[in-house]
Order: sequence, then structure tokens, then C-alpha cells
Amino acid sequence: MLRHTLAAALLLAIPTVAAASDETPAADPARLKMLVEKLVSFGTRHTLSSTTDPGRGIGAARNWGAEFARLSKACGGCLTVERVSDRFEGPRAPDGVIVEDVLAIQKGSDPDRVIMIAGHIDSRATDVMNITADAPGANDDGSGTALVLEAARLLSQHKHRATIVYALLSGEEQGLWGGKLLARHAREKGWQVVAMLNNDIVGNTRGTDGTVVDNRVRVFSEGIRASEDLAAQLARRGIGGEDDGPSRALAKAAVRAAERHPAIGLEVLAVRRPDRFRRGGDHSPSLDLGYPAIRFTVGIENYDRQHQDLRTENGRVYGDTADAMDFPYLARVTALNAALVTELADAPPAPAQVGIDGALSSDTMVRWTPVDGAAAYRVYWRRGDRRDWSDSRVVPATSGTELNLPGVVVDDNFFGVSAVSDDGSESIVTFGGLPLVP
Repeated sequence: MLRHTLAAALLLAIPTVAAASDETPAADPARLKMLVEKLVSFGTRHTLSSTTDPGRGIGAARNWGAEFARLSKACGGCLTVERVSDRFEGPRAPDGVIVEDVLAIQKGSDPDRVIMIAGHIDSRATDVMNITADAPGANDDGSGTALVLEAARLLSQHKHRATIVYALLSGEEQGLWGGKLLARHAREKGWQVVAMLNNDIVGNTRGTDGTVVDNRVRVFSEGIRASEDLAAQLARRGIGGEDDGPSRALAKAAVRAAERHPAIGLEVLAVRRPDRFRRGGDHSPSLDLGYPAIRFTVGIENYDRQHQDLRTENGRVYGDTADAMDFPYLARVTALNAALVTELADAPPAPAQVGIDGALSSDTMVRWTPVDGAAAYRVYWRRGDRRDWSDSRVVPATSGTELNLPGVVVDDNFFGVSAVSDDGSESIVTFGGLPLVP
């Protein structure tokens, strides 16, 4: 994929800034298959299964998660492997259970700004309380776990501005406990979370009815923020920002990454709800704490291959096994995650605030707070009846932090601003709200 420099973008006044990497990341389908098959070999990874058996159960799987250490050795010790744990209790663990997440941290030059990429390592059978039955969990969520490990291999080959946290979570099937543990850990550490990418069920292309969808991945994001109180929600409603919160902007950045890396060959279906209908995932606790978070999931699901005991009934096969997966597809989803993380990790932070002004005027003034390390800003706008940005203009950082748009009526349009590095990496877009005082 061709990558233009920011200078070229400024010179040619192209409508979009160039992508943030010189080539499409190359994930390895064979390696992903090996990783999933290793996870399946633990028999069950139920969160309440054995933590001491060296070959079977959640403990053996989490210990194998120290695969991060091997990856760290390959990059000269660039990854710091940590385990965080706490005790949780609920209907699916009435006697309580210790939940442990395995993290690998790749520090950037801006260490407190963090991107988290996660999948859950635990699995289950039909009966969520059955801790002994085989529960291969190949796609749910061996696929996400393998993706995180492969993304760590790809992304650790380069240095980045932001810190990247690769997370293997436990307790998802019991109550999103691993996601809660990760979000809480981020808050306690004072991380400035730029993005949380949750990958859950990302490795199959054949649906329950036999339909094959291999050119699309779904990305789910919230509109109205779970972390906002009623007053903040009403303020967002007042500026028309229901479709432009940080998580929705992150989903749009995923669309942007797919468009800028056409060799990956995936369309992002950006679904405008936090998760699948009446279902949840490990990104939800991050949303509760106000962190931008999205979920990647396959373009079509096979429900016979989720949360099912291994069996065949009337010629119909049930169970989450690796033979039902599409590893070249999983490699493409991995590459898309890596492309998105690379751009966000190499970009400056998004502007903290963007204000607009132009009441009773034919023009709109857009102002934003300055960003350290930004070489330029991209001011976006779109007509108020559209969901995607249609127009933009690059403003060099040396030109200040405001732009007047003659003939663009504030009442009829929405506005946002991103920060751009000197190599073209671009942040998510901050939506324009109330006026900022110059």
C-alpha cells in the first residue's frame, strides 16, 4: 500500500491524510492456526477449571500465555509481562474465583498514553457451570487470543509513540470479569487510554445457515457514552454529537484503516450499537470508565459453534473446534487490528477539545486545543444529515489552532478535528461542540 507523506498531503490538498505505515502488516495464518490449536489442546479453559494441572484447564492456558516472554526476547526485551488478578463472585461463580489477566506491555516514547488490544482466553461448554467437559473454545475466543499474540509479534518489531498493552483476559464467560480487571488496572495506573480493541469471535466465515462472509468484519461501538451522566448526555444531544463520541470515532478510525490498507481486503461494517443485540463483551467495562472501546467480531456467526458441547445430532455438528475456522480470514482481521494500532500509536493525541462558532453567520469558525507533537491538524466537516465525514482541510501546526470556513453554515454541518504527525499518522477525530474562547 502506498503511503504519502504529510508534506505531499499539504501540497496536493488531498481529501484524506495518508495511511500510517509503509506496508500492510503481514499476519501469518499458519502461526495463528498453531496458536489456536495449542489453546484447544488444554481441553477446557473454563475460568473455574484447574489452575494447577500443567496440561489442562485455565491455569495451564494462562501459563502458556507467557508466550509473551518469547516474543519479548525476539524484540530485545521490549515487552514487560505482568499478571493482574482479583477475586470475583457471582451467579456463575457462587463460591468465588480468582480471575487473572496476562498482560504484555510495550512502552512507547509517550508511556502514559495507552492502546489496549485484548481477547479472552477462557472458554465454556453448553452449561456455563460445567467446568470439566471439553470446551475447545477455538473461535470463542481462541481466535481473539491468537490475534493478540500475533499482533504483539508484528507490532513489537517497531517502536511507537504510545504504549501498547496486549491483554489475555479471563472470566469473560462468567461476567466480563477480565475486562473489568483490565479497565480497573488501567485506571489505577493512571493510563490515558486512547483505545481499547476487544477481539472476540474473529476467526470464522461460515454462518449457521451456510452463508459465507469472508470480506467483512463487524466493529461495534457505543453512541451515547455509558460513562456520561444525564447532564453530559443532554449536552451531547444539544450539539448533535450522539454519533460522534470517542468510541464511535474509534470505530470510524477502524473504517479509515481498512480503506487505507486495501490489500487487507476487509470492509468494516461499523455497527452503531455497543455490541451484538442484547449481548456484551470485555470492552464494556472500559466504556463504563470512559475509555474509547470497540469490539471486532466476524461478519457472520455460526451459533452451532458457540457455547456448545461437542456432539453430532441428525448429521449436524456442534462445538467450537478449529476445523470450523478460516485462518487466512483471521490473519486479515489481525492485520487490520495491527494497522489501526500502528496508526493510533504513532499519531499524536487527539485534540482535547474542539469548539465551533458561527451562529447568525454564513461562515463557521473551528477552534481546537493544541497538541504536543502534532505537525498538522485535519479539520473535518459533513452535512448534518450524513454520518461520515465528507470534507476536510489540513492546517499546519505552524498556522495555529483555528480555521474559518467561509460559506459553511454551522447550523447545517457537523465538525471535528484530528491531530496528524509529520509522517501522516492520524489520531481519532474529536467532535466539535460549544465555542472555545480564542
